Amino acid sequence: MQRVGIIGGGAWGTALAVVARRSGRDVTLWALEPEVVEAVNSQHRNTLYLPDVPLDPSITATADLAKVAAADIILLVAPAQHLRGLCATLSPHIKPATPVVICAKGIERGTSALMTDVVAETLPKAAMMVLSGPTFAREVALGLPTAITLGAADQTLGRAVAAAISSPTFRPYLSEDVVGAEVGGAVKNVLAIGCGMADGKGLGANARAALLTRGLAEIVRLALARGGKPETLMGLSGLGDLVLTATSLQSRNYSLGVALGKGQTLEEVLGARRSVTEGVTTAEAVVTLAAKLKVDMPICAAIDQVLNHGAAIDDMLRGLLERPLRDEVDAAVKR
Repeated sequence: MQRVGIIGGGAWGTALAVVARRSGRDVTLWALEPEVVEAVNSQHRNTLYLPDVPLDPSITATADLAKVAAADIILLVAPAQHLRGLCATLSPHIKPATPVVICAKGIERGTSALMTDVVAETLPKAAMMVLSGPTFAREVALGLPTAITLGAADQTLGRAVAAAISSPTFRPYLSEDVVGAEVGGAVKNVLAIGCGMADGKGLGANARAALLTRGLAEIVRLALARGGKPETLMGLSGLGDLVLTATSLQSRNYSLGVALGKGQTLEEVLGARRSVTEGVTTAEAVVTLAAKLKVDMPICAAIDQVLNHGAAIDDMLRGLLERPLRDEVDAAVKR
């Protein structure tokens, strides 16, 4: 597992390229933007997405997916809503049983498919895994201590992949619960926007803590309905990722929510950004999936109403506060 191919030239893809190279791997980074490819190869920096982090000169960038497909491990770091198309293009070139690690966090709009569903359909011969947890790209790239979940059904192969990308400052923890790991990573983006809205409105730390805790209950319910395990969501890819993303302005999702709470429009915030804010598109997909599975997710539904259906934040928050009282722990989780 010497060669690592990374599909996605944003900040997270670039940070993972640094991680893999720090672990002694040969790294090829695929990027959509020609300027990213040129900058990585000539300036040894990603000048668009991670400009202040120097890259090892041996990291090479390409716009040719076939070159990445030749790697021993492939990390899928493209935005969730573009993953299906990229995997379909990658499919003819990939070797059977190649470990393909999903690093995108989202649920597909229109189909409500998890990223594992998308990869299973488009890359059926690959050995699929999920890498998810509390990770700000810049901190990872700078070598600050990071722990993350690697979900893999094949634990032997998972250990080999974890060993290939680990370092003293990047520690993957192995889990068999692939679904739980990815549900946590997807839904926390939606909840982070809601926490940002509450903070932007000046509702205080108590309100944010309530949203975090009751939001985590929604994540657990959805994961259980899809076959995940509740204990996974108490770990790095659930609680850890939620706390990080929903409390720091480094988070694109939380900071978007704060801006909305302070009165900016969604179009204004997104128009000023180059990077994707996954929670906006995932919100609608989460609500649709929850309805299909008959899972109660009122916080995510309320956030979706603001983001995608024109609801006012004040009305959304009032509606949540006026919901009927209920038991704190669901019967399904008590088992």
